[in-house]
Amino acid sequence: MTDRHVKMVGPVVRGMDADLAEAVIEAVEIDNPGAQVHVDDRGGYIRVSVPQRCRLTQTSLEEALGRPFPLAQLEPSLSAFAGRMNLTDDEIVWYLDRED
Repeated sequence: MTDRHVKMVGPVVRGMDADLAEAVIEAVEIDNPGAQVHVDDRGGYIRVSVPQRCRLTQTSLEEALGRPFPLAQLEPSLSAFAGRMNLTDDEIVWYLDRED
């Protein structure tokens, strides 16, 4: 039997805007049904991660924030991210190219 380490992907949000960070967490939970969402709050930043693939939609983020918020405006609040990132007008997806 092998013990396999699950690779995690997702955004690392600067902790200065607590409302935005909380909205990102809520939206990631909504946009990744059935996935275990891990939140690591380090004060200065908050790492939000999901195994293998993490999706964040503009619709869910705006719903969580309670106001319009173009996804492109999230980029300055990202201090980093894990995995590869694909940004479109209505969603961001962090993913792995390969699983090893």
